[in-house]
Amino acid sequence: MEINAFYQKIKSLHRTDRTILVGIDGLGGAGKSTIADELLHMLEEAGDPAVLLHMDDLIHPRCVRYNAEYPEWECYYDLQWRYDLLLSKILHPVRSGQSVDTVLEFYQLADDSYQLRTVQIPVGSIVIVEGIFLQRKELAGMFDLTAYVDVPEEVRLQRVLKRDGYIGNSSEIQAKYERRYFPAERYYVQECDPASSADLIL
Repeated sequence: MEINAFYQKIKSLHRTDRTILVGIDGLGGAGKSTIADELLHMLEEAGDPAVLLHMDDLIHPRCVRYNAEYPEWECYYDLQWRYDLLLSKILHPVRSGQSVDTVLEFYQLADDSYQLRTVQIPVGSIVIVEGIFLQRKELAGMFDLTAYVDVPEEVRLQRVLKRDGYIGNSSEIQAKYERRYFPAERYYVQECDPASSADLIL
């Protein structure tokens, strides 16, 4: 499905008396952020109230997500994300019909710290959440519409080799993906079958 068709699907669900939750799922380097940014721009251009949240802003500090007691891929899958924060502050209130006016801790990669930001979601908004693993059991039933960005692993690897220079050189980036990220992604695909479970494939 093309992004314009995805946009029209979102528009067809939009109501002024109810906030809708849209999940953009996909594995590392699939292009989730690019698609989410484009959708946000399209919605804002149309005058629709829209909010975009990135799961990469909602992660645990290094001391939690790099736990030497577990293999790195398990840390990434089980200890990386602050699902409790997303659920309690955003998803549960929205699902119960409430507006949201809250302060969230947004993670800052540069110094492993958090910055407080206010998030406001009036009733009738369109909330886009983009990130990896959005169809795992912790988030089941939370989204009104879920898209899965399906891109082969070899293509995604070439993208992250160009993107993730903060990890190191190309060999170091690939080694980390083979050690930490790819095994967790493969486990997610096996356990949750995200391509089949999503409402739409991009």
